[in-house]
Amino acid sequence: MEQGLTLWQITPDNLLESVTALYKGEKSFQILLDRSQYDNRFEPIIRWAKKHNKKRINPAEVSAWSEDKATMHLELISAGVHTPYTILLPPFIEQPVIPELDLMPLGHQFVIKPSHEGGGEGVILGAFSMDQILRARMQFPEQKYLIQATIMPRTIHGRPAWFRVFFANGKTYPCWWHPLSHVSATVTQQDEHRYELSPLHKITERIASICKLDWFSTEIALTQKEFVVVDYVNDGIDTRVQSKAVDGIPDEIIKNIAEQLVNIAKGEAYDSRA
Repeated sequence: MEQGLTLWQITPDNLLESVTALYKGEKSFQILLDRSQYDNRFEPIIRWAKKHNKKRINPAEVSAWSEDKATMHLELISAGVHTPYTILLPPFIEQPVIPELDLMPLGHQFVIKPSHEGGGEGVILGAFSMDQILRARMQFPEQKYLIQATIMPRTIHGRPAWFRVFFANGKTYPCWWHPLSHVSATVTQQDEHRYELSPLHKITERIASICKLDWFSTEIALTQKEFVVVDYVNDGIDTRVQSKAVDGIPDEIIKNIAEQLVNIAKGEAYDSRA
């Protein structure tokens, strides 16, 4: 290939043959990029990579820790990162009955989130009552829940100041991101200077130093007062490009991310743990 690397793509269609070849020693790899999204059928590949000390991009155990929203909330506020006002609740199966909560600091409406679900699964927007909280906890009874104040972004030239920032191997790529339509656009250098958006990079780098992932995205809103991280860490990135899907990621950003993943494979990895 152009970069001196070869790609072995393992899919559900060739999974059995691939695992067989791997375990018989007929094929091998040096770096694993796991996009199985917790599909247990791919676990033998992950186990093989761990046993043979192969480099794993976003190792599963690091990913599981960083995607726990309750854990990340505490880590971020400890690091001085602004997050929404939040009440953390234990899993329903551990504490089925909780005391009455003071909901006043949350405002008239708030957001209910399970700690581990991605893609908006289980998230309730515009919640307003204790009863909604109690019933929501039963949807994913083994998970902690976050009850968060609704963040209202300021408006910049007719669009909400809501951003999705991609991190890959030390590089940050901010996008305008509409929280309802999920349509995005690259934040240009001109945008950064005109609207004072450069803190998006530093905030994302701070998150990277905490979550220890090689690549991920985060959502950051700019209110009238400050930047607030509203969705902490997502490493199950949807890599559809905008040229193929309206709500995809700008093609240039996906190209840049791919280049950074190649750099990791070539051993040119940025150490976010430093």
